[in-house]
Amino acid sequence: MFNNLTDKLNSAFQVLKGHGKITEINVAETLKEVRRALLEADVNYKTAKEFTANVKQKALGQDVLTNLNPGQLMIKIVKDELTSLMGGDSAGINLSNTLTIILMSGLQGSGKTTFSGKLSKYLIKKKSKNPLLVACDVYRPAAIEQLKVIGEQINVEVYSDEEEKNPVKIAKDSIKFAKKNGKNLVIIDTAGRLAIDEKMMNEIKQIHQAITPNETLFVVDSMTGQDAVNTAKTFNDILNFDGVILTKLDGDTRGGAALSIKSVVNKPIKFIGTGEKMDAIDVFHPERMADRILGMGDVVSLVEKAQDLYDENKLVF
Repeated sequence: MFNNLTDKLNSAFQVLKGHGKITEINVAETLKEVRRALLEADVNYKTAKEFTANVKQKALGQDVLTNLNPGQLMIKIVKDELTSLMGGDSAGINLSNTLTIILMSGLQGSGKTTFSGKLSKYLIKKKSKNPLLVACDVYRPAAIEQLKVIGEQINVEVYSDEEEKNPVKIAKDSIKFAKKNGKNLVIIDTAGRLAIDEKMMNEIKQIHQAITPNETLFVVDSMTGQDAVNTAKTFNDILNFDGVILTKLDGDTRGGAALSIKSVVNKPIKFIGTGEKMDAIDVFHPERMADRILGMGDVVSLVEKAQDLYDENKLVF
């Protein structure tokens, strides 16, 4: 994942090779290539512009670390800005209520149904939860069947009512069922569409209002890049969701969604999907993702050690 972006960024850092120090000229040349790399990765234009402006400000204001070359220093600055761009710290999930209700939203094909199962299995293992999966897609019988298959696979009960065509009623009834049967977690899989439409948005808004979930998560296919970010903004305007889940990060992802979504909707990426299997789920750590994108964790570690040494030396009188 991010292979093309990683290659382009590393090429950008080569501009500084052979230079003894960071200057306004070589920083400008480097950041021109960084911005181009971000735009080719389908990063939001405004986000890319602000990102390079922040890097420039920090690079030109940086004290020189004598045992590092400018390229290494620039990698560390870019890494820190990438981390900040994607949220800074990892974000947890709110499980404080006796019965936690999680509402899953997103377009059809984003991996929402599969991820509902992955999240159930993860929360059983990590938080000892007793979940109920809820099939609220009344338009696609295949979606209900898919959730039932997933439920059997991970040994989690699935609530469905194929006679009922009102998803709001199904959602409300599922919560009553969960309380009656000793469940402490309800994950509601809602209907997706191939594109955003008024009927879809009104329906999920009604479900949201009826059940007041503890967590509303927006599931997005990371392969769709900037389109994913635009869709997230529309959903957030309606639902004011709590966090984002990026699926299909094991594929040939350009990186646009991961790098843009936090700055556009100001909501954290909470989890990522990294494969087809039910345990292919990870908490999203912005700093680790920045390391992956740069593909240069060893250099970053070297810079951090040099920075610590430099700071210590400044304290010596």
